[in-house]
Amino acid sequence: MSDPRLRRKSLFLMMCCLASSVGGIDGSSPPAESAALARNAGSAEPTPVCRPFVFILGSASADTASAADAVKKPELMLANRYHEGVDVGAYWVSEKLDGVRAYWDGRRLITRGGLPIQAPDWFVAALPSVPLDGELWSGRGRFVRLSGTVRQGHPDEAAWREVRYMVFDLPGMGAPFGERLRELQRLLAKAPGGHVELVVQDRVADPAALMERLRSVVAAGGEGLMLHRDDACYRPGRSDDLLKLKPFRDAEAKVVEHLPGRGKYQGMLGALLVEDAEGRRFRIGTGFTDEQRRHPPPVGSTVTFAFQEYTEAGLPRFARFLRVRVTE
Repeated sequence: MSDPRLRRKSLFLMMCCLASSVGGIDGSSPPAESAALARNAGSAEPTPVCRPFVFILGSASADTASAADAVKKPELMLANRYHEGVDVGAYWVSEKLDGVRAYWDGRRLITRGGLPIQAPDWFVAALPSVPLDGELWSGRGRFVRLSGTVRQGHPDEAAWREVRYMVFDLPGMGAPFGERLRELQRLLAKAPGGHVELVVQDRVADPAALMERLRSVVAAGGEGLMLHRDDACYRPGRSDDLLKLKPFRDAEAKVVEHLPGRGKYQGMLGALLVEDAEGRRFRIGTGFTDEQRRHPPPVGSTVTFAFQEYTEAGLPRFARFLRVRVTE
């Protein structure tokens, strides 16, 4: 088959067959969808009908590369921020991992942006042949080091020994999340190597229990929580089917120096150089009003600032000014 047009047509037909084969043999609804349709009969609150999500590899020129060697940005399920009014009892709750999002297409790992991840052969050999959605993770507070490992063009074997693939979804299964979760438990129960794990998912009774779980995770050095709706299909894009809950932390530091502003802040404060109780110095450059930039907190005063998390060096990430501490 030397004609490129015939090869492209053949590829198209192959993809069509794949899409239908994830349903019934004759192209009918897959078992999970048929079961949902049956449950919906006469039901006041119908169960969502989920159709399998098939990630198609990016197209490639028939004269330069095969379609199987091309990579396309995966269409992933993305999270909205948690908000009031959410029925937390309808969700599974897990820790939000500070790792690198990684989609497994059945033969290789791909970043959220569509770049192939050069993982060692032994690492991917432990993964099944079905698509997975998850996070490459090295532990709490180790994102900078992990990111360096993942970005390398040639994998550092020793560095990858510290990485785990934390799986949280099964995109190709046309079923609600609760059913996908049970299938993942079965699928990964005997994964070899110890570096492929299922993210722990639990249920909480109410918002108070959710916030208590958040406090516990943050106190242990975690970033926050993720909430997966039990009856949600895997649908690419943002929705309340997937939620993220992250707090901001606050702390105090003493003002050491006023650093001058530039551009629109010329002649005003640019940032505060501060020192925390452990003697670590860093800058706070956001959160100020123009009036506060014209009349900044005096050197020697103590300020309260918000931040997202600590870096590996122990410095606050994204520090933002809140207020000057009032002497009691």
